[in-house]
Amino acid sequence: MINDDQHTKKAFNCLDLDKAQLDNLQQLGYEQMTQVQELALPPALSGDDLIVQAHTGSGKTLVFALTIMQKLELDQFEVQALVLCPTRELASQVADAIRKVARAYPSVKVSLICGGTSIARQVDSLAHGTHIIVGTPGRIEDLINRGALFLDSVKTLVLDEADKMMDMGFYDSLSAIANACPLKRQTLMFSATYTPELLERTEGFLLNPQMVKAVEQQKPEIKQSFYLVDEAERPQAIISLLNKYLPISTLIFCNTRDDCEILHRTLSRAGIISHVLHGQMEQREREDVIIQFANHSCNVLVATDVAARGLDIKELDLVINAQISPNADTHIHRIGRTGRQGAEGHAITLISKNELFRKKRIEEVMDLEFETLSPPAKLQGRSSLKPPMQTITLRGGKKDKLRAGDILGSLTKNMGLTIEQVGKITIHDFVSFVAVDRQIAPQLAQRWQSETIKGKRRKIHLLP
Repeated sequence: MINDDQHTKKAFNCLDLDKAQLDNLQQLGYEQMTQVQELALPPALSGDDLIVQAHTGSGKTLVFALTIMQKLELDQFEVQALVLCPTRELASQVADAIRKVARAYPSVKVSLICGGTSIARQVDSLAHGTHIIVGTPGRIEDLINRGALFLDSVKTLVLDEADKMMDMGFYDSLSAIANACPLKRQTLMFSATYTPELLERTEGFLLNPQMVKAVEQQKPEIKQSFYLVDEAERPQAIISLLNKYLPISTLIFCNTRDDCEILHRTLSRAGIISHVLHGQMEQREREDVIIQFANHSCNVLVATDVAARGLDIKELDLVINAQISPNADTHIHRIGRTGRQGAEGHAITLISKNELFRKKRIEEVMDLEFETLSPPAKLQGRSSLKPPMQTITLRGGKKDKLRAGDILGSLTKNMGLTIEQVGKITIHDFVSFVAVDRQIAPQLAQRWQSETIKGKRRKIHLLP
């Protein structure tokens, strides 16, 4: 097993990468390798199969993106790499990351193939050829069975968050997809957890794999707090804690979809702007929710573990476990979403008396002890917590050649906004999302209707 507790940051130029890619990495802001990159990239670039234990946010995506690009033959317009992810959100983020790495070379096509969108369009798109596919197992298997997707030229197969795909029941689909790929290929498997059962079930997917463990110990900049509550007090305790700390961005974990919905409704009644993220939502609805949370148009995202998998929110002030996870590794994965990249983070876990044994198990795994606290007094009236931004959508996107600069120019030059009043701009194929100062958002949405953006009047909609 490759394991390095004494991680020393190395530059990418110590790897066997061509100048075009090194220049591209520099432009993308990559200077020094993370632990997983330093440990996994040398054997991956050498062609070895790998089993890598690494969490979300560790930099693992760059490991397989660089490995894929090294073997890509651009003059062969056929599927040469396949990346499988448990959710559409993670697949979309991975596809975007690979596209950035692919900028080092001309005309690399990366296709996102997931459920929740028209399969007819995907069949048509595949007929025109692609180099790299990023997708979810169910839709990929469906396209193989329809005879619309052929994987006989795949050189690199990536299983991202394999443990979660197994938990979601995708083993049979993964087996079918792996069997559709050539035996002579490189397989890279990434997992947040590392169990004998996982290794046994995936044994047939890999050939003499090297094992890389790149899970750093919990960083001291994450403050953990455990609050003892009665079962009926959980929602009110969360409201009181949110009003005490007034975080801009909070991710709250519940163990079930129904619990997420119940908590969301309770928060809304207290005047807290929140959204729910779970596996039963339509893709467009899920994307809207993630965009609004990332651009600070809502303070709170209430999610299940599966739905939150792969979320990459850079600035997350607070994580709250509304219910403690039965699994210590899952708990560590949850709280690791705050306090990233050296920022100070805070994680709060609510526990009842009959859950104290789970807290003790977490303390044993992390080799730490945590004080059990009492929650603050119940909030009287409505919460003062409000997000700083609100999201406006406008009709038009990448397919209309609409750029962020066009939207920003319209807002600052034509509508009179300052740079500080404009937040994150996200552009999709046919729709764009703009975060603006919440205090001016309603009036702006009305006024903006009559303005032209890049020569056209756009349909404007203010999201609640």
